[in-house]
Amino acid sequence: MAGQPGDMDAEITLQVDGEARRLTVDTRTSLLDALRERLGNTSPKKGCDHGQCGACTVLLDGERALSCLALAVAHDGAAVTTADGLAPAGELHPVQQAFLDTDAFQCGYCTPGQVCSAVGVLDEFERGWPSHVTEDLTGRPEMTSDEVAERMSGNLCRCAAYVNITPAVQQAGGAR
Repeated sequence: MAGQPGDMDAEITLQVDGEARRLTVDTRTSLLDALRERLGNTSPKKGCDHGQCGACTVLLDGERALSCLALAVAHDGAAVTTADGLAPAGELHPVQQAFLDTDAFQCGYCTPGQVCSAVGVLDEFERGWPSHVTEDLTGRPEMTSDEVAERMSGNLCRCAAYVNITPAVQQAGGAR
């Protein structure tokens, strides 16, 4: 009978930080809510829940994505990497280390999303993808402050640690 509890449920599997996680979700559940509320992974943060702040940024099949705007059922079988899963246990990813080295965080709330976004930004540089501010669209983009700021502009920091976030991304880019 339609309209009964469970009518909107689907079983999915997500590869979260390298571990297969099977769960049943309402088909309207965002990836962010599946991660936080169903799987207990609190690394991605719920900031605005509208895709405007970037606190929920994760790497979805290797590319940065706003998990609050992604339906979990649309990503059955996908690899989801949060800031917690970027490096082996006890080690730091070069981006995480650069954030520590340059003091690129204050309260830390946006930091996991900033870190995941920065990893995605560095991958975009490696692929040679231009941004809105790239001057020479035929060459490889340079990791200037303007380039990094443009690419990171979807991630807000309410503490205004931007002055240190850009150098952190540049430092990590040199470490790759």
